[in-house]
Formats: sequence, C-alpha cells, structure tokens
Amino acid sequence: MVTVDQLSTVFAALADPTRRAILARLAEGDATVNQLAEPFPISLQAVSKHLKVLEQAGLITRGRDAQWRPCRLAPAPLRDVTEWVETYRRFWEARYDRLDDYLQELQQTPKEK
Repeated sequence: MVTVDQLSTVFAALADPTRRAILARLAEGDATVNQLAEPFPISLQAVSKHLKVLEQAGLITRGRDAQWRPCRLAPAPLRDVTEWVETYRRFWEARYDRLDDYLQELQQTPKEK
C-alpha cells in the first residue's frame, strides 16, 4: 500500500484548473455546490467530485445550514505549499544573486584587445 503525504495530496488537488477556480471562488466567500457549478460547463456530479478531492486535501470544509451544505475555503494546507515553494524561491534568488555578481565582475574587467 502506498502512503501519500499531505503535501502531495494538496499538490494533486491544486493540479486541476477547475479545482483552482473553485478555490478562487471560495476565497470570496462560502458557496453551495450549485453556485460553484455555475461558471463551469460540467455536470453537478463532476463539480461534486472536484469538491470531494478538495475536501480530502483539507482545502475546503462543508457545513450544514438547513438543507444547504455550503462549502468554505480551509487555507491551512496552502501554508505548507507556500513554505515548500519558499525554500526553492530562496534557492533561485541565491543563484540569481551569484549570476548578477558574476555579470558585474565581467563588466568591470577591462576588455582584452
């Protein structure tokens, strides 16, 4: 049995543009499945499958308000993604700084004839 870590589950959920659009909509406020499905040319069942993936990744929660089950953004897993990406951002910044230093050094060196 393969064990998948939480960060991999979150990245897999974020890999789909429809799920990212759903998260963007939920960043504006809670919404029902019908409200979330409006902009997409897909069935409610397909939207529900996307919501299930987002819920399993911990990116959304579903409440209960009478017969409605509004979806809500749960941004905590995005913090783990940000921390992971930040590590590599610092790596690339260090590389660019070294390249910048090297290019400045080349510009200051007198040209050979």
